[in-house]
Amino acid sequence: MQDFGQAFRLAFEMVLTVDPDLLEIILLSLRVSLSAVVIACVIGLPLGAAVATSRFRGRMAVVVFMNALMGLPPVVVGLLIYLLLSNAGPLGWLQLLYTPGAMIIAQTVLITPIVAALSREVVEQLNHEYAEQFRSLGVPRGKAIGALLWDGRYSRLTVALAGFGRAVAEVGAVIIVGGNIDHLTRVMTTAIALETAKGDLAMALALGIVLVTIALSVNASVMMLRMTASRYAYA
Repeated sequence: MQDFGQAFRLAFEMVLTVDPDLLEIILLSLRVSLSAVVIACVIGLPLGAAVATSRFRGRMAVVVFMNALMGLPPVVVGLLIYLLLSNAGPLGWLQLLYTPGAMIIAQTVLITPIVAALSREVVEQLNHEYAEQFRSLGVPRGKAIGALLWDGRYSRLTVALAGFGRAVAEVGAVIIVGGNIDHLTRVMTTAIALETAKGDLAMALALGIVLVTIALSVNASVMMLRMTASRYAYA
């Protein structure tokens, strides 16, 4: 076990000198999380907008279900995807288990409900403001949804950033389907858990510093986007 002071010194040295092993883990984490966010936005943003602008029987149940899915236990998601991708599972032929692709799938499943539910709230609020105007002008539903999505673009960016923040901090699901394999599926969160267990506090702290920096940057970006959206709203 390293001395705490020495561990912090080594951790900052690794970050400042861009240690190759550290950089490899960071880049893989970003690739996996950003890929999952893009897929989740492609699915979740239109889905949330469609629910927000539709009126049908059972809509409230759908909304409740979408909100409930935001709290999916990561380890359960990881287990289900493991069963699907294992050799005995229905998708075993894809040979994705213990690959970055499996981790992308896991993160996508976890953050798509978040993107869909939050985008529904954003679009529904805008729809209340513009619904009467759309009806009076006879705007088709598809064009109305497109207009709402464009008008709420800053809010949608905050939704995407929230999804990214959730994805990059995920550990339970990705360690199950990824296996935490060195130079293949080891991301920041799983590496922190492993290095701490091994007693290599310097690497764990270095990764922690980077992860916290990313989290703070995401939160700062969300606040800036919200301020920008508010300025445009009252302009």
